[in-house]
Amino acid sequence: MEEERITESALQDEVLRGQVMKTPDDVAAMLRLKSLGWGAKRIARELGCSHHTVKGYLAAGGFKPFKSPQRAKRLDGQEDWLRERFIRHRGNADVVGQDLLSEKGLAVSRRTLQRALQPYRQALKAEALASVRFETAPGQQLQIDFGERLVEIAGARVKAFVFVATLGYSRRLHVRAFRSEKQEHWFAGLESAFRTFGGVPETVLMDNPRALVVHHDRARRAVEFNDKLIAFAKHWRFSPRACAPYRARTKGKTESGVGYVKKNAIAGHSFLSWEAFEAHLAWWEREVANVRVHGTTGEAPIARFARDEAHRLQALGDRPAFGSLRELSRVVGNDCAVEVDTNSYSVPWRLIGERVAVTVSAGEVRIRHGKSEVAVHRQGQGRRQRIVDPTHLEGVAGGGRPRTVVDPPPVLEARPRPAHLLRPLAEYEAAIGGGF
Repeated sequence: MEEERITESALQDEVLRGQVMKTPDDVAAMLRLKSLGWGAKRIARELGCSHHTVKGYLAAGGFKPFKSPQRAKRLDGQEDWLRERFIRHRGNADVVGQDLLSEKGLAVSRRTLQRALQPYRQALKAEALASVRFETAPGQQLQIDFGERLVEIAGARVKAFVFVATLGYSRRLHVRAFRSEKQEHWFAGLESAFRTFGGVPETVLMDNPRALVVHHDRARRAVEFNDKLIAFAKHWRFSPRACAPYRARTKGKTESGVGYVKKNAIAGHSFLSWEAFEAHLAWWEREVANVRVHGTTGEAPIARFARDEAHRLQALGDRPAFGSLRELSRVVGNDCAVEVDTNSYSVPWRLIGERVAVTVSAGEVRIRHGKSEVAVHRQGQGRRQRIVDPTHLEGVAGGGRPRTVVDPPPVLEARPRPAHLLRPLAEYEAAIGGGF
């Protein structure tokens, strides 16, 4: 019989083909008609399908969910590796593909790689949006940022760059307006904040402004700050910190502070002059921003600052403004020193002939070679002095002398001659046959 000639595998193939188009009700009808004595061909004509389809369902005993055949994929077993690389390269599939070829020897199409990475895109997006509120201790952190806003001044629309500094613990704000956003304005804003708050926090957190940050490698978490920012931070004795790239939400206190200034202090206002605009910001900072009840802390920032944070800031002391700082370039001489204002300051002898950067500020002379600080001296108060650190001369002839601020010139002393060298002049006269 024809039905007997159909193998079991053929029946299963027919089931798979039939299930693509037949519903469970169709299959139930096939079984019911078969129980009534109908043949496969008659049932097929009745239901409008192939008799092979009917035979397949009858052999299977009813409807079974269709399962597409699973094919082996080239990226099977690489799921963990792909996820790690995708997150490391911040969603850059092209770089993942390059790593896949160089490390695994697998060359796949861009479309194949995109399909394999698709499950991890949502996780990466969620990570970028997620943020955890991080509270800092009193005096620990200051967050800074700039915001742009068009301001009506004397009837004209003027672009203002607003510097906002927010203390992490108390949320006390300080606001300054500038006409541009240059490095000098970042420094001026910070110094203004330090003097307003009466002290300096331990760290200053910023985004990655080009005026302050040269490079930020997110993978290695390595930040290269501008040399002048490093000098500024040493001058005021704080540690600079930068948010991870594209993670400005890390400094959310200042991000929200910038928006607050734009919407509350500036929006809807016009001013007769730039000076009037600056005076308005000072009034708003004093009478509005720092005395309102903060939504997160439930306290007025000025009260929280006075009670818990003011005494935790580093004292300003008598440090002058950073603007008095001088930056010089010198070549280390053969005497293992550089000259500044007629005074010479020692440098490690191995740097003879090298060009170094010299920073003079607050009574100190700091010398850097590349990114490393190689010498720090107290600034000489006189002229033509030689300030020496004996460790700089270790390993050279005459090195290791005690440190001195001034090395006086050598004094020649008269020493008595031995007795056998002292002869009367008469002896010399007799030797030469006459007097002088």
